[in-house]
Amino acid sequence: MRKQQIAILGSTGSIGTQALQVIDEHKDRYEVYCLTANNKVELLAQQARRYNPAAVVIANEEKYSQLCDLLADLPDIKVYAGAKALDDIVEAGPIDMVLTAMVGFAGLSPTVHAIRARKKICLANKETLVVAGELICQLAQQYHVPILPVDSEHSAIFQSLVGEDDNEVEKILLTCSGGPFRLMSEEQIKTVTAADALRHPTWDMGAKITIDSATLMNKGFEVIEAKWLFGVEPDRIQVLIHPQSIVHSAVQFCDGSVKAQLGVPDMRMPIQYAFSFPERLSLSGRRLDLFAHPLEFFEPDTKRFRCLALAFEALRQGGNMPCILNAANEVVNEAFRQNRCTFTQMADVVEQTMLRTAFDKSPSLDTYFKTDEEARRIAKQLIIDN
Repeated sequence: MRKQQIAILGSTGSIGTQALQVIDEHKDRYEVYCLTANNKVELLAQQARRYNPAAVVIANEEKYSQLCDLLADLPDIKVYAGAKALDDIVEAGPIDMVLTAMVGFAGLSPTVHAIRARKKICLANKETLVVAGELICQLAQQYHVPILPVDSEHSAIFQSLVGEDDNEVEKILLTCSGGPFRLMSEEQIKTVTAADALRHPTWDMGAKITIDSATLMNKGFEVIEAKWLFGVEPDRIQVLIHPQSIVHSAVQFCDGSVKAQLGVPDMRMPIQYAFSFPERLSLSGRRLDLFAHPLEFFEPDTKRFRCLALAFEALRQGGNMPCILNAANEVVNEAFRQNRCTFTQMADVVEQTMLRTAFDKSPSLDTYFKTDEEARRIAKQLIIDN
């Protein structure tokens, strides 16, 4: 069996490092062709030494020389830097699949290039579909490229739909842990810090996504993703707070039947399923013990967690509004982590940015880049003014 060649965009992050663990368990099937990172140059160099890829890319061009020095004794590994290098590397002929595990808007362009190069997409960069879902789906159809979801929730929905063919979906049930502030009052939430928000009760994720999970913006993004991945309108997507994170999501069909995918919180499972679909491969790790866990479900409070409501509103408006939502959120997320705005101000700034940025009902790819730039500028100014 020829080994599948994988490009991992964002190999030093949470998803990327766990993807490498999956590859370790199935060295007979998978091989790393390319590894990329934004800033973590030392970890990227360590990974390159271990997996010996054909190429590595550091997005931050200022760290190119440092990466070259760290890999100087390995001349067979090509070293590149910058956003254009990311776009170029995913088009490399030997690559079979691209795991897009980068965080934020930066993942859009290389994903577009990978689709146009007819590479299988294992999608962990949710911002790609949030910002440009309609365009991405059109491109995937045009170039006959499969998009396999890596998010645990969307993987669960995908797994629940396998074998259902054209059976009518009545509702998508999108589960959510609720984050660290689920039981706090509005007054308590006003004083939480970034350190508080980074203590997620269930999942071990990167800082940006962990903050998004605390505001429920992450779940809002997943609602938008679900619309594009599964062709379901917003009024047929229901978010359920499920603190145990055992039911990863479910699908309700037209006859009232509900199919769900359950498992322990372990991101290696959806990563591996995206790699191997339609096969299921063995995977080490603990197994689910249903005797040990209650299964609880609650309705989300969109008054305390307004970002979820804003995401639904952006999806209903369509056009470039989800792009505006994402750009503003990236700005406020970083500001909150740097103590430049409060937890509750994040939703305020996002909402105001959505009102002030130019709306385009039928955006092109170029429009998305211009919208992202404008929305970031407005959001940054709003933070300063507040």
